[in-house]
Amino acid sequence: MGQNAAFRHRLREKERLRGVEKMVALTLLARASISLPLHMCKPPGMSVLLLFFITLGFSFHFVTPSADDHRYNEGDHVPLFVNKVGPLNNPSETYQYYDLPFCHSDQLIRRKASLGEVLNGDCLTNALYELKFLEDKIGETLCQKKLKGDEVAKFRNAVTNDFYFQMYYDDLPLWGFIGKVEEESWSVNENGIKYYLFKHVQFDALYNGNQIIEIRAFSDPNHVVDITEDVEISVKFTYSIFWKETSTQFESRMDKYSRASLLPIHQQIRWFSFINSVVIIVLLMGLLTMIFMRHLRNDLKKFSGGDEEEDKEVGWKYIHGDVFRYPPHMSLFCAVLGTGTQLLLQAAILFVLAFLGVLYPYNRGALCTSLVVTYALTSMVAGYTASSFYSQFVETGWKRSVLLSGILYLGPLFVMVSILNAVAVSYGATAALPIGTIVVILLIYTFVNIPLLGLGGLIGYRLRSEFQPPSATKRCPREIPPLAWYRKTPCQMFLGGLLPFSAIVLELHHLYASLWGYKIWTLPGILFIIFIILVLLTAMLSIGLTYIQLAVEDHEWWWRSLLRGGSTAIFMFCHCIYFYARSRMSGFMQFSFYFGYNACICYAVFLMLVNEIPVLDKESQCKDPENMIRCGWRKAKATAIV
Repeated sequence: MGQNAAFRHRLREKERLRGVEKMVALTLLARASISLPLHMCKPPGMSVLLLFFITLGFSFHFVTPSADDHRYNEGDHVPLFVNKVGPLNNPSETYQYYDLPFCHSDQLIRRKASLGEVLNGDCLTNALYELKFLEDKIGETLCQKKLKGDEVAKFRNAVTNDFYFQMYYDDLPLWGFIGKVEEESWSVNENGIKYYLFKHVQFDALYNGNQIIEIRAFSDPNHVVDITEDVEISVKFTYSIFWKETSTQFESRMDKYSRASLLPIHQQIRWFSFINSVVIIVLLMGLLTMIFMRHLRNDLKKFSGGDEEEDKEVGWKYIHGDVFRYPPHMSLFCAVLGTGTQLLLQAAILFVLAFLGVLYPYNRGALCTSLVVTYALTSMVAGYTASSFYSQFVETGWKRSVLLSGILYLGPLFVMVSILNAVAVSYGATAALPIGTIVVILLIYTFVNIPLLGLGGLIGYRLRSEFQPPSATKRCPREIPPLAWYRKTPCQMFLGGLLPFSAIVLELHHLYASLWGYKIWTLPGILFIIFIILVLLTAMLSIGLTYIQLAVEDHEWWWRSLLRGGSTAIFMFCHCIYFYARSRMSGFMQFSFYFGYNACICYAVFLMLVNEIPVLDKESQCKDPENMIRCGWRKAKATAIV
């Protein structure tokens, strides 16, 4: 008997620890940020222009909870909406709540969703829960449901994969688990895995005055039903709600979702990342200054000696007639600059929206709405940049560069989304986009993006100015001497991407944990500083590496500078692979969504960073590249963000 008691004690302790782990996971889930995959619940209306401006205004609607809204009297009905279910470790694999055989009313009514909510996969539907303001309920019956064998199998599969459910109550998100797994039975004579379905949910709500501040859902492990076997069973689903008063103000009720990012350990890590980035910038600036000063000192000695014949033997002199020759594939080159400038401006606008409070945790669909709207509105910048830069070198053909800038990013993105949408349809997930939503997005692109793109291209062409190089360009390009392996493109791309990546890797890991895990991101200021550091490092490395390239008589610097600037995105994608390998994500759908969308994100970063290429100022009065360095960049800009 003593051994049996000790065995039962160990089992109870093991079950308690497992319950603690579940609660920790649920807490992290409750602090998770909404991921980026495109989802769909209900197609919006077909009035494109009206939809465009409505969604633009809707993205600014939920800035912060308004003190004039969400006020209730005692006994008022506050609707609870169910949203979706999905495995804990696969944030992209979500399904509609009623894909599982939960209790539901005879008529399912879906809440009207904005474009951003539709793209984000939010599918809010009415539920049978009656949670009235300030009215406690204990053991209230939700429904008495007879589960068939196939329905039991669905619940068991959900419990096996650690499915959670998500609901919204007064625009506050809440989560809970569907069931639990026990590896051993409480009985000593019985062994094997047991699957249990939670049949009771307890809601704990906090209020201040006549406003709801917080709500939590707790799946009671003491009220379960065994679903190990595929047999027909009758289940009585119940719920309880308890109200407690709190001193937290309504305007601060969303702050609890950001507490995970404000813990001291996270602050220390972020400060370490910031100091690490600043140290790298200082060291790199010192290295570049030392290199430039050394070469300038040598050049000044040669000029002061007055030996013109020796002066002509300097490496720069050999390529003064080739360095200003415009690059091959000029249309594509200008399209890359135009698209990168657009994405860079879009990133800046998103930071501004975050600082203004438009983008905050669990503002459903605000991020997706902002992405669609800002990309459409900034397309004019892409057209202007591509055509104006192209027209400086070539008089005709600017339309081709504008056209390429319109499809350079959206083309691969559309292909990737189409593939992922087919995968989501095969899984029956909420990520599947119906044809109606796809048509609406295409119409927005047709009637907003394309006209603004063409208008920007026309303005850039009308305001063009001819590029006048400081020295005449030779008719035939000079042959480039053999280069050492460390001076070739792959090695320089490795160096140009490794240093900026090492400065942002810690914050990048936090960002991935927010997008693909259950860690919330609430400090846009730190992210903005890291982004500025990334831009500065990329620009400085482009200057230094381009100078080294030209010093060895290699005049084909345009495309190489572009590749060096964007090579940080390659390291980012390698980090994506590492993050996936260390995570618990599994399944083909999550695999495809993770790498598909990360490929699109890294490609966007690549296009943004290629704008940090060295562009020689057309107004320079120096006669050759060597004199530009001797002038100390007073008469020529070594770099400019296009």
